[in-house]
Amino acid sequence: MKCEVCKARIGETFLKKIVGTGVKDPKGKIHIICPECQKKLGTKDEILRNL
Repeated sequence: MKCEVCKARIGETFLKKIVGTGVKDPKGKIHIICPECQKKLGTKDEILRNL
């Protein structure tokens, strides 16, 4: 998988879970975000603005 903000590859655990988070936009679509972008941007609103 790739981060939808910075386009970097996101790792997975051995159980195929992503190392990051998903953020849901107002339409209900889930966007996958890497931990680095999550730290850099902080809030859900800032992340959605940068998509």
